[in-house]
Amino acid sequence: MAEMKSPAKADPASPAEAAQDDRRDLLEHSREFLDFFWDIAKPEQETRLQATEKLLEYLRTRPSGSEMKYALKRLVTGLGVGREAARPCYSLALAQLLQSFEDIPLCSILSQMQEKYNLQTANKAMMRPALFANLFGVLALFQSGRLVKDQDALMKSVRLLKILSHHYNHLQGQPIKALVDILSEVPESMFQEILPKVLKGDLKVILSSPKYLELFLLAQQRVPAKLESLMGSVDLFSEENIPSLVNVLRMAANSVRKEHKLPDVALDLLRLALKENRFTVFWKEILEQGLLKKPCWSTSYMCFRLLGASLPLLSEEQLQLVMRGDLIRHFGEHMVISKPQNLFKFIPEISTYVSTFLEGCQDDPERQFAMMVAFTSITNQGLPVMPTFWRVTRLLSSKALQSYVAWLRDMFLQPDLDSLVDFSTANQKRAQDASLNVPERSVCRLRKWIIHRLVSLVEHLHLEKDDDVVDQVARFCLFHAFFKTKKSTPQIPETKQQFSFPLDNRNRSVIVGAFFSLLQTLSVKFRQTPDLNESGKPWTYRLVQLADMLLNHSRNVTIVTPFTTQQRQAWDQMISTLKELEARSSETRAIAFQHLLLLVGLHLFKSPTESCDVLGDIQTCIKKSMEQNPRRSRSRAKASQEPVWVEVMVEILLSLLAQPSNLMRQVVRNVFSHICSHLTPRGLQLILAVLNPETNEDEDDNVVVTDDTDEKQLKHGEDEDSDSENNKNSESDVDSEDGEESEEEDRDKDVDPGFRQQLMEVLQAGNALGGVDSEEEEEELGDEAMMALDQNLASLFAEQKLRIQARQEEKNKLQKEKKLRRDFQIRVLDLIEVLVTKQPEHPLILELLEPLLSMIQHSMRSKGSTKQEQDLLHKTARIFMHHLCRARHYCHEVGPCAEALHAQVERLVQQAGNQADASVALYYFNASLYLLRVLKGNTAKRHQDGQKLRGADTKSEPKDPEAQVANCLDLDFVTRVYSAALESLLTKRNSPLTVPMFLSLFFRYPVICKNLLPILIQHVAGPLRPRHQAQACLLLQKTLSARELRVCFEDPEWEQLIGQVLGKVAQTLQTLGEAQSKGEHQRELSTLELLNTLFRTVNHEKLSVDLTSLLSLLQSKQQKLQQSLRQGNHSSGSNRLYDLYWQAMKMLGVQRPKSEKKNSKDVPSDSQSPISMKRKKKGFLPETKKRKKPKSENTTPEKDAASGQDVVAADATPAATSKDQPPSTGKRKRRRVKANTPSQVNGTPVTKSPTPNNLTLSPSTPAKTPKLQKKKEKLSQVNGAAPVSPIEPEGKKHHQKALPTKEVLKKSPQSALPRKRARLSLVSRSPSLLQSGVKKRKVARRKVVTP
Repeated sequence: MAEMKSPAKADPASPAEAAQDDRRDLLEHSREFLDFFWDIAKPEQETRLQATEKLLEYLRTRPSGSEMKYALKRLVTGLGVGREAARPCYSLALAQLLQSFEDIPLCSILSQMQEKYNLQTANKAMMRPALFANLFGVLALFQSGRLVKDQDALMKSVRLLKILSHHYNHLQGQPIKALVDILSEVPESMFQEILPKVLKGDLKVILSSPKYLELFLLAQQRVPAKLESLMGSVDLFSEENIPSLVNVLRMAANSVRKEHKLPDVALDLLRLALKENRFTVFWKEILEQGLLKKPCWSTSYMCFRLLGASLPLLSEEQLQLVMRGDLIRHFGEHMVISKPQNLFKFIPEISTYVSTFLEGCQDDPERQFAMMVAFTSITNQGLPVMPTFWRVTRLLSSKALQSYVAWLRDMFLQPDLDSLVDFSTANQKRAQDASLNVPERSVCRLRKWIIHRLVSLVEHLHLEKDDDVVDQVARFCLFHAFFKTKKSTPQIPETKQQFSFPLDNRNRSVIVGAFFSLLQTLSVKFRQTPDLNESGKPWTYRLVQLADMLLNHSRNVTIVTPFTTQQRQAWDQMISTLKELEARSSETRAIAFQHLLLLVGLHLFKSPTESCDVLGDIQTCIKKSMEQNPRRSRSRAKASQEPVWVEVMVEILLSLLAQPSNLMRQVVRNVFSHICSHLTPRGLQLILAVLNPETNEDEDDNVVVTDDTDEKQLKHGEDEDSDSENNKNSESDVDSEDGEESEEEDRDKDVDPGFRQQLMEVLQAGNALGGVDSEEEEEELGDEAMMALDQNLASLFAEQKLRIQARQEEKNKLQKEKKLRRDFQIRVLDLIEVLVTKQPEHPLILELLEPLLSMIQHSMRSKGSTKQEQDLLHKTARIFMHHLCRARHYCHEVGPCAEALHAQVERLVQQAGNQADASVALYYFNASLYLLRVLKGNTAKRHQDGQKLRGADTKSEPKDPEAQVANCLDLDFVTRVYSAALESLLTKRNSPLTVPMFLSLFFRYPVICKNLLPILIQHVAGPLRPRHQAQACLLLQKTLSARELRVCFEDPEWEQLIGQVLGKVAQTLQTLGEAQSKGEHQRELSTLELLNTLFRTVNHEKLSVDLTSLLSLLQSKQQKLQQSLRQGNHSSGSNRLYDLYWQAMKMLGVQRPKSEKKNSKDVPSDSQSPISMKRKKKGFLPETKKRKKPKSENTTPEKDAASGQDVVAADATPAATSKDQPPSTGKRKRRRVKANTPSQVNGTPVTKSPTPNNLTLSPSTPAKTPKLQKKKEKLSQVNGAAPVSPIEPEGKKHHQKALPTKEVLKKSPQSALPRKRARLSLVSRSPSLLQSGVKKRKVARRKVVTP
């Protein structure tokens, strides 16, 4: 706050009157003006920028006032504040201020800096802030853009930076860096003038620091003639200067170690070497033989960044030198051995550099091709170090991409290991394993990487642009995955080249997986043009045609796994079926069958035995499904006892889902969406049998789930053996840890009795072998006996270890099978989701309810913690709730099965009530509501969208209950079912049923709600648990206020219902204020909320209900409630209960009495109230300091109450006066109402009469302040509770004038209030911290007088 007082001393040289005017003007704007400087120093960038902009706007309106002087002084002062994060903020703000106001001289800012932070007079403690203040001040002048235009200020700034450069311990090399930045923008003439003052002619000084070297390089670039005249001819790359240059570059690398960027001096030195044709010396002697001789990570990263930055600057010969030298091998070793958790990952940076290079030479495809080949040739024992999935490949031009793909294919067929830049890590060299250095291993690793790179290239391509590349890659993968060349032919280009190294089975399996991964890529990436090539056919169809052509050229090409006669017939039949489907390509079902047939046909090469049978069944199902009359085919199938084609297709789709192929999963989903309309009950049972949790736990599934991990590894690029070895090591570590834990668990368990018995026998045999008599038991065993005993024990424990290991393997096998089963179930749920979304009106949908519920129940009971089990539960619940229960469409043809559906409703409601978990019960209850919706049906189409079921438009609904119910719904049966459930909710101690469940039932089906209302009314009062009574009150409160229920009642019937509920509520209110437990307190709250709802209904509909008894009952409970509130019983809800009570009284016409401050005599002692003891410790004002207000006169509460009772006796249906005002529910709203109503004391009612003499709070009156207004409004009761009276009828309203202002404020009108007003005005101008202190003191005062 010391800085905030500085405006008073802004201009000491000015006259006294002017200084007073400046201080007066500054005080008028102090709060808004000073907040700018607080916000400028905050760490948030948005706040700083907004504060700086607002400050500039503020100063533009007052350019010549005292604010400008103070702003400059404050910003200059902020340059050297103790907070290091605030100095750049003030510097930036000062720069923008000088840029906006160009009439401010820069030399005056330097003078203020010299005056505030003088380096000569600063003591040791202030030296560091003074140094930084001068540095940031010069930077502010430079960032303003005016420094290079002002020669005087520029020379002074250069001299100041020269002085600051000597304080290296504090500022490091920042002054010289700032000097270089300034000199890079000054005019050439001024540079020549300044250069002799900042640069010495000694070369040793220049080579001693990166900043001086950078200044030298800048001078040589801009004014070489002046530099030569100053220093003479300098050969910077001479042999004697190379060690110094190496040291300077190492210093520069260490200076940017934390910033992860390339030093400017290194790039400038590279440009100088290129300019002087000394690049070879710079790269070989300085970088590779100098910096890399003793490498550290800072210098290595600097060399890597320099490598990337130099790529656009080099010629082809220089690129060959760079990309085949020691630095590129060091880069490759870093890519292999670096770990992401402890080293900075460099691959994003090198990708940025390569992307910049490729973008810069779009018109030179040969240069792009050379760069891609160079990075691909960096190999570790044959394996390229760059990832197979590299985003920079999408920047290649078409010609460069085709050349690169051709080079990859040639390297795959005939690897040229000599052309690679191969290396081995230190660990690999230390191992000296001869099997790792053979060429076959390197070729195998290289081929695996190349095939994955070819597949990844397709993912980056645009189909319209690079269709030839996709065709080449797809043909290459298909041919070398399943075929071999016998004799070359020009018709098949893939037969022209032979393998220099034979293709082993391991590489061929990788190509097979890569081929199916390529199919997945083509189907996903080009889904917009459904994976069609330029001929308009799917890529899979084109590949099948290619495979058929290769099969027909048996003289030139042979298949790797030859087809049998049956398999070849299945292939030929598939080709003919494809031609038939092609003729019906306009049908979407034909297209789906075509995709399935093509995919299974291609799998015939991978697994011919399994795919052959599946292929035949698919073709049979396709032919039957494409017949003109599917019903006739179904009847024929029944007559011949053959399964329906849909059931066979379902079995086929389930078997295909067992494969871990995402592409197969998509195709199966697509096919099932076209055949689900023909699904039969047996076909649905085949699907549900897989999902049944009970059968899956006891016996194995009929469908065998395969674990083909090769195809999964393809997508993730399984291309680095080193990574795979690390993964294996990590997995082995995890397995070993798990094994140790399992062994500990086994040791903790009881020992096997059989093993215990064998151990005892071995020990007894050992004693017998030693010949120990009963008299010589204490003698030790002999050597032979001990050796024999050791051998027996060793064999026994070895057998036990094998048994434990076998048990552990069996356990792991079971866990793996369970994991595969869960994954298979998740895939099968796709079929259920397709059926529910595509055919929501299918009758078989109703058979899904209980199987899905059993899955949800089993999953929630098992509480599986694995991700698969959680995914299975979430997916099942999502399908059940979102796609099934909340569907817009549902089955309408339920006449034949109506009786079964009613029984199912009863069963579901009973199961919901028998659950142990309420969350599971909610699913069962929602299922019963869905069946009610189905049974109710859509008699008129207006009910179809579900709006009618939710009660969105109830006015048009007929009042006849029978008209609302469709013929299929048995209302009496359903009422009995849900009445039993409601009885269970309101009687059982721990019922899984909840109130929201029945609220959903009541809102959707008000007719059922009408039949269940007697049960709710019965449970409002009576010898029941308080919690159940509270639930009944809550259900009644929510239900009676619904419009859907009101239309089901006639007016007399509705009035009678309200009277019955009021009678039950009156019985419950007999114990109001006597709650001892939490349940009883909740019952009181729910009862009063229900009572308020009933009162609102009575007032709104003008019902003739007798409320006299309720009024007298509530008045009799007032003292108990006040006493309970004063004692603090259930303090969390006592205030809420009290507010609800007075809401009810207000609707009966009795206003809530206003509280009044109590005198010191009326304040209860500390011994009486524990609350007052707690509050007295905090302290409060003495009684002599408190303002006391007079009590209102001319009021006789006793008379008003008596007159009110007479009125109630005359008219038994009083109405609330202020109908337009909502009931008071909180403190803030109550104060707002009181401010506009006449004052009231001791429960005197307020009428609706106009009040022309109400208080008008104008800005000139002291009562405008919020504190005084709240003080004025707080009128307390006298001596506890005051008698209250009901409201008078409308015909006998008594008008009462509001008290004038003078009567309210008649005590000390000239002394207390002016002082209060002055104090408040000062507080409003003080900082927020002071205001908060004042508020805290005032809150403490109010707490003392709280009733």
